[in-house]
Amino acid sequence: MTPPLAHDAPEENPHSLAVVRLKPKAEARAIRHGFPWVYADELVTDRRTQSLAPGALAVLEDGERRPLGLVTVNPKSKIICRMLDRDVDAVIDRAWFAARIARAQDMRARLFDAPFYRLVHAEADGLPGVVIDRFGDVAVVQPNAAWAEAHLDALVGALRDVTGVTTVVKNASGRARGLEGLTEEVAVVSGALAGPLTVPMNGALYMADLVGGQKTGLFFDQRPNHAFAARLAKGATVLDMFSHVGGFGLSCLAAGAHSALAVDGSAPALALAQEGAAAMGVAARFATRQGDAFDVLEALGAEGARFDLVICDPPAFAPAKPALEAGLRAYERLARLAAPLVAPGGYLGLCSCSHAADLASFRNACGRGIGRGGRRAQLIHTGFAGPDHPMLPQLAESGYLKALFFRLDG
Repeated sequence: MTPPLAHDAPEENPHSLAVVRLKPKAEARAIRHGFPWVYADELVTDRRTQSLAPGALAVLEDGERRPLGLVTVNPKSKIICRMLDRDVDAVIDRAWFAARIARAQDMRARLFDAPFYRLVHAEADGLPGVVIDRFGDVAVVQPNAAWAEAHLDALVGALRDVTGVTTVVKNASGRARGLEGLTEEVAVVSGALAGPLTVPMNGALYMADLVGGQKTGLFFDQRPNHAFAARLAKGATVLDMFSHVGGFGLSCLAAGAHSALAVDGSAPALALAQEGAAAMGVAARFATRQGDAFDVLEALGAEGARFDLVICDPPAFAPAKPALEAGLRAYERLARLAAPLVAPGGYLGLCSCSHAADLASFRNACGRGIGRGGRRAQLIHTGFAGPDHPMLPQLAESGYLKALFFRLDG
């Protein structure tokens, strides 16, 4: 039995919390209607507010001193306040976390027949900046906001209480933590982990490295898009670009694809993909190629290679608005290089996980690229993240993933 954590974060008396206030002309209506953030230029940032420790709790008031809710404050972040609870008397302790996690788990348990899913999707599940992926008896927590880091013991304790997981990994890395002024760390904080785990999804088996892999080790968000691609894959030759641990390729092989070639820049990720193929008994139909995706696409074009199904699932080319123009050019270039590799009457899947690139902009960039690649296309399907990655309607950033599937002419 895993021993309890040494301590929870001290409970804070809600009646002695600091008070932060919106500027007189700041729009409080959006907060009242569910928008979860306050930006630094919307808040009165006097010396008292600026002296608050990152992750401190406070009562947020509008310009007329009416309470809006309990927030966490980080004076070092552009998102200076994140809404935690509309009840200003709420106490952020282990029981509070347990209630939020139990609500999130209830929905996932209805959707999935096995505990492999995103358990908590940040603001959309009422835990701002917190991501939790579940892998059976193991959970990976990403505390991407300063308040979550400060309350990590209570969060992990509640997670174990509600789910019964025996091992918890803290994956404290990535761009979001840097924006919060937090350092990076990956560690097993509860239980033990022997190595990569086998994860069943869409009939395929994936090997997930929860400590040394990308993000939490596996991308559950693409599950429904893997399944759609698999519907196109029976008897097909498949090219899976930016494959990570074999995401689309292994799913297609599980559905009866003739063969799949996985391309990625990471040798460790491709090795895990090969392990997954072996575990599925499809190693003879699975091949890998390491290299820069754009270079490999150009090389395959020069080789005259053709595939019945080509899928490109790159990292975010436009993670923020300043990168949008360059990111859209990169998506267009990707489509231009991939389209000629699709056999006549075949299919092309193009994905974006960029927050800054909305669906229309991404679709237009893909259409231009396909045209520049000398092909005509029908858009047959638009996919998004799975339901274990819910979208907060008031926060467009929570609906980041787009997947477009085209049928190309001869």
